[in-house]
Amino acid sequence: MNDPAPEHKPPGPKITVCVIAYNSGPTLRTCLEHLAAQTFTDFEALVIDNASPDPGDREIAREFPFVRLVENAENLGFAGAGNQGARLARGDWYVLLNPDAYARPDWLEELAGAAARHPGVRSFTSRQVMAEDVSLLDGLGDIMSIYGIPYRGGYLSPDPGDTAEGEVFSPCGAAMMIDRALFLDLGGFDEFFFCYSEDVDLGYRLQLAGEPTLLVPSAVIEHVGSASSGGRKSDFAVFHGTRNRFYVVYKDTPWPLLPIVVPLHLAAVAYISSRRENHHHAPLVWRAFKESLKGLPTILKSRWQVQARRRASSLAIARAMTWNPRDLFHRRPVIRPLRPTR
Repeated sequence: MNDPAPEHKPPGPKITVCVIAYNSGPTLRTCLEHLAAQTFTDFEALVIDNASPDPGDREIAREFPFVRLVENAENLGFAGAGNQGARLARGDWYVLLNPDAYARPDWLEELAGAAARHPGVRSFTSRQVMAEDVSLLDGLGDIMSIYGIPYRGGYLSPDPGDTAEGEVFSPCGAAMMIDRALFLDLGGFDEFFFCYSEDVDLGYRLQLAGEPTLLVPSAVIEHVGSASSGGRKSDFAVFHGTRNRFYVVYKDTPWPLLPIVVPLHLAAVAYISSRRENHHHAPLVWRAFKESLKGLPTILKSRWQVQARRRASSLAIARAMTWNPRDLFHRRPVIRPLRPTR
């Protein structure tokens, strides 16, 4: 008796774009309108409504027939919903796009083109400009300083407009593309972070695995920034951002660099908190530090797993960071020539 013929499933799209919405409101509609106008069409779109109290996000997503809407019963955070999207995705490439990020028409085409030009690269990040003033940068990838404080390269500086492709420390989760199989193999985002710095943690793990991230300056989005969390300086953003930066330092820094990075990180956080414009956040920063210590047992378990898989040397990680304090102070972009890939 012959076995039944195997079921042949139609091939999936090349790219899955995942938009994680939480009280995103009108920005989500604009985001999806820009996504609908892409010149590259071999993609599917997921909108994950992360248990938004306002039903408007779900109603907006339903206005777009090309969108597959996923409605969560609870807020999984950006990290949890990002992992959920990767599991549901059918594309070989997994793209994350913030609901307050507006992609220019050739954005996906430029990312796909970069992947074709660089077959050994499996992580890409976009040029981000400010939605309210496109002459200013929102970021050219994420940079890691020796202080253990990451920042978006060039944030609020004039957009030079002629940036060459090159390697950056980490992709920015607002508009990134990664090989979906690689994302899943690395464990995706660390859901212990909930939100903020989970993309930097992923980027750090890419560095430790010897996987470069390429900045594609021709792939442009216009970014509002922190639209769902009350703004960049909201109590929510400051607390989670501060706590999770400690997590990244504890978890990802190779042992030989820890005696350098930890004291510098603590000193930098203390200095930033002491500045007059940040005085009102000092108690929140202290609470975030104490919370990070409570989370140490969980983070140390993750650290053991991460460091056990490390392929890059401590020297390579040190070289991928910036040691110049002026880079951090001025948020200078740090873009290096792409290293040879296998």
